[in-house]
Amino acid sequence: MNTLEPLRKSLNAQITSLRELLTSGEHFAESIALFLRVHAQLHSASVSNSGEWSFEDALLDDLTETQFRRVPTGEDHSIAWALWHITRIEDTTMNLLVAGTPEILYEGNWFPRLNVPVRHSGNEMSAEEIAAFSQQVDFAGLRAYRGAVGRRTREVVATLTPADLPKKVDPARLAQVMANGALLEAASGIRDYWGGRTIAGLLLMPASRHILVHFNEILNLKKKRN
Repeated sequence: MNTLEPLRKSLNAQITSLRELLTSGEHFAESIALFLRVHAQLHSASVSNSGEWSFEDALLDDLTETQFRRVPTGEDHSIAWALWHITRIEDTTMNLLVAGTPEILYEGNWFPRLNVPVRHSGNEMSAEEIAAFSQQVDFAGLRAYRGAVGRRTREVVATLTPADLPKKVDPARLAQVMANGALLEAASGIRDYWGGRTIAGLLLMPASRHILVHFNEILNLKKKRN
């Protein structure tokens, strides 16, 4: 029996409940508690130390370098790209847009640890660029960066108030997305999408459901043999 499947289905159901809570605008404390529970399952267990099952650890702890870096036949992405993509988007939306603070990527000495030539989210990269990026990025460095982003997200969410959730993103913060190089110009529509979301909407999509979508992709990529 696949022991991962019921846990994955449970996580999906929790995200559906989270969407209903955040959309209703009621039960603030319950919404934040459920977000933090879901978020814990979408990051390594060491990020929250909550005792929750970790989908990330289940996917990545036994991953080989080959699995991490390859773009399987017939697929568009590698696991390396998917992990970078969800982490950069969480970093940008939760820090720059929600908190109005610098992205984790620009704090500390991350670029040498990550060994990456880019700072954007990976949207609109060509197949050749994805393949080259996947061979270059450091696996351990990327997991460490992801952990730092996850811990900061939990700090940011813990400071939110009921009045924050229905607010739209501050236009001044939104303007920084392109200025900071968080998105390629060809992907500027993503910035516009974020600008149309409330803070509650950003909690739901980039910081929870978006991660699950790409974790499901990673699960599929991991199963590929070539």
